[in-house]
Amino acid sequence: MTERALRLGTRRSKLAMAQSGQVADTVRRLTGRPVELVEITTYGDTSREHLAQIGGTGVFVTALRDALLGGEVDFAVHSLKDLPTAQPDDLALAAVPPREDPRDVLIARDGLTFPELTSGARIGTGSPRRMAQLNAYARNHGIAIETVPIRGNIDTRIGFVRKGELDAVVLAAAGLHRVGRIDEVTDFLSVDTVLPAPGQGALAIECVASDASLTAALAELDDPYTRAAVTAERSLLAALEAGCSAPVGALADLLADGQIVKEMRLRGVVGATDGSALVQLSTTGPVPETHDQALALGRELAAEMLAKGAAGLMGERAL
Repeated sequence: MTERALRLGTRRSKLAMAQSGQVADTVRRLTGRPVELVEITTYGDTSREHLAQIGGTGVFVTALRDALLGGEVDFAVHSLKDLPTAQPDDLALAAVPPREDPRDVLIARDGLTFPELTSGARIGTGSPRRMAQLNAYARNHGIAIETVPIRGNIDTRIGFVRKGELDAVVLAAAGLHRVGRIDEVTDFLSVDTVLPAPGQGALAIECVASDASLTAALAELDDPYTRAAVTAERSLLAALEAGCSAPVGALADLLADGQIVKEMRLRGVVGATDGSALVQLSTTGPVPETHDQALALGRELAAEMLAKGAAGLMGERAL
């Protein structure tokens, strides 16, 4: 008798289906079991409000987690940056696979790069984090840009540029890689210009904590370096008491000496969305070997950022 198919819960967007399909293929190879995708609509998919208004944190995740706990699906794939920083006890973060390119990218009219945009350029993004850093860069370089809040899937966002409504839009490189549209990028934004969202480019594979055999099977997909990096980034976000719609950027990267990884550097930024003020700091330490060490790296940098006035730049703090 063949084993029952594993049911993978996924959002319905083209990007979610693409990344879930890639995970499904890997799980099939690893376990020898069939995997079927179960499409689930989340509040974040149906609401037309801006993410900052509907609370940001968890709007794409709750319905998938409900399906897991209700036994409708066996495991779920999330974009890690959408996950609230507190992990529920009854769900296991079974795997964080190797990370895709974490950078933000620009898709601009006429193939323009970010420095080539003229004063008055209208740049679309739904992210306060991107707005803060783009506006700060523009202020520092004497150019006047207008950041325009937008929502929608990849097609919708790129459509604003193609139709001439906006001069450019900013998207995550990882998503464009996963849907095969990275060739439309006109500029890869250096992390020195725009730090990505905590966890950007990484996926989270979640299942019910009580299913030990599935948790162990999915753990084969885990990349310990990616997990340590995103744990530090998300710890910074949590210690700042900020949700995923707050203007917080963070990136942990590994510093290697030849082939030997020596240290992890964690960079964080918080900014006023108009770019008038940024708190940007970094810290470097040994590569975390445990979950608690990765958490500590994030907490320490957050404490330094708060001491430099980060709290005042985050707008309303969730109680």
